[in-house]
Amino acid sequence: MRLFRTIAATILSAALTVAPIAQVHAAPARIKDIVDMEGIRENQLVGYGLVVGLNGTGDSLNNSPFTKQSLQSMLERLGVNTQGENVRTANVAAVMVTANLPPFATQGSRMDVSVAALGDADSLQGGTLLVTPLLGADGEVYAIAQGPVLINGFSAQGDAAAVISGVPTTGRISSGALIEREIDFHLGSQTSLRLALRNPDLTTARRIALAVNDFIGAPTAVPEDPATVRLTLPRNFNGNIVDLLTDIEQLIVQTDQPAKIVIDENSGIIVMGKDVRVSSVAVAQSNLTVTIAENPQVVQPNPLSLGQTAVEPNTNLNVNQSDTALQVVEESVTLQQLVDGLNALGISPRDLIAILQAIKATGALQAEIEVL
Repeated sequence: MRLFRTIAATILSAALTVAPIAQVHAAPARIKDIVDMEGIRENQLVGYGLVVGLNGTGDSLNNSPFTKQSLQSMLERLGVNTQGENVRTANVAAVMVTANLPPFATQGSRMDVSVAALGDADSLQGGTLLVTPLLGADGEVYAIAQGPVLINGFSAQGDAAAVISGVPTTGRISSGALIEREIDFHLGSQTSLRLALRNPDLTTARRIALAVNDFIGAPTAVPEDPATVRLTLPRNFNGNIVDLLTDIEQLIVQTDQPAKIVIDENSGIIVMGKDVRVSSVAVAQSNLTVTIAENPQVVQPNPLSLGQTAVEPNTNLNVNQSDTALQVVEESVTLQQLVDGLNALGISPRDLIAILQAIKATGALQAEIEVL
C-alpha cells in the first residue's frame, strides 16, 4: 500500500507539472480566424474627384493644373463656360478617393470611403466631396461617392507661427459611397471551395483537414499544399456550402509555425518565435565609441592694443573602447533561456541584431531570420 501511494503521488505530481507546460505551448484558434474562404473577399475601388467649400486651404491652381482642368470640365458639364477665363480660387482641392467594396454588397447599400489630397492643398477641413465614380480593377464603376469630409487633424497659422495636428489633408466620409454594381458570385451554389491559410504551414493545414473530417464524419477536407485546404460538399450533407462553412468555422485547431526571428533594423525591434533554438556557441562583442566635442573660446584683446576679438577653436576628443569577455550561450531548450543567455551579454538591441545574424551564419541558430 505504501509503494502504491508513492507511485500514485509521483504520477499526480508529474501530471500537474506537465499540464501547464502543454497549455503554454499550445496555440489553439478557430478555423475562421486562421483562414480566408474562397469567394469571401473585399475589392479595392479608386476614383478621382474634387472637394469644394474649403476656406482658402485648397490647391493653388497655377501649381496644380489638373485641379484647374477638372474644375473647368465640371463647370462646363453644368453649363458654365470658363474657357479663356482666369480662374482663381483656393476653395477647391483635387483628391483621390479609395474604398473597399465589402463581399456580397448589394446594390443600394452604402460603404465608407477615404479621401486624400492630390495637389498642394493645406487642409480639407470643412470641404465637401462632389459626385465621384469609384472604379474597380476592370475599369467598371461600382460605386458613387459624395458627402462632407471629416478629417483627423487641424491646421492653423498666422503671420509668424503655424500649428498642425495630425494630417489635415486626409479624411473619411462615413457611409459616403452608394454601391451601384454587384459582383456576381453565388456562394450557396458552390459544391467545392478552398480555404486559404493566412500563415501557410503543412502541419496546420493537415490539422484543419483532420478536424473537419472528424466533425463531419466523412472525407470532406483535403490539404492540397501548405496554404490550401479544399472542401467538398458531402452528398449526404443536409444543407449547402454555406451551412457547411457555418458548422466548421467554429472548430478549434492547434496552429503551428516555423521557427523564425523577425528583425526591424530601423527601429531595433526583434521578435522571436517560441520554437527558436540555438546550439552551444561562444559570443564576444566589443564597442568603440568616439566622442568629438567642439568648445570654441572667445579671445578678447588687451585694452588699447587695437586688437580684434577672435574665436579660438577648442576640440575635445575622447576614445572609449569597452570589451566584453567571451560568453558562452548554452544550448537553449526554451525561448526564455535563449533570451536570458543573450541578455547576459549586456548589449543593446541593435548589437543583438548583428549577433543573431552572425550566429545564423555559423549554423548554430535553428531558425529563419527575416529582416523587414
